[in-house]
Amino acid sequence: MALPEKFWFKQQFSVGVNEITRVLERMPPVPANDRSSLSLKMHSTRLQVILVASDCHPRLLTKHLESLANSKNVPVVFVKDKKRGSLRLGELIKLKTAIAIGVKDKGNQFNQFIGTEILHKFE
Repeated sequence: MALPEKFWFKQQFSVGVNEITRVLERMPPVPANDRSSLSLKMHSTRLQVILVASDCHPRLLTKHLESLANSKNVPVVFVKDKKRGSLRLGELIKLKTAIAIGVKDKGNQFNQFIGTEILHKFE
């Protein structure tokens, strides 16, 4: 992966349980009915959605992400693929495996695509 591509990935995604946990802990709570752009700009890094591999063992590694994300009003999508969810997530970001990926909310076309094409299917 070329350096500009790595830089783009780092701007768009938080990768790994620890990094996602740090971002979630630093995010201010947002009321469930308030997803306005004003409230999203209150903090420099905000997650739009978290993708978690359902085949993670032990499950304790990712168990806290769902409740922490719910407290910050960030949807969590569990990726299931016959015990290959972590491989599928890794493919998205050109790594061998990834247990969790957080999509950063930057308000760009990528985020608009996520919001219109992916998240509305889970509401």
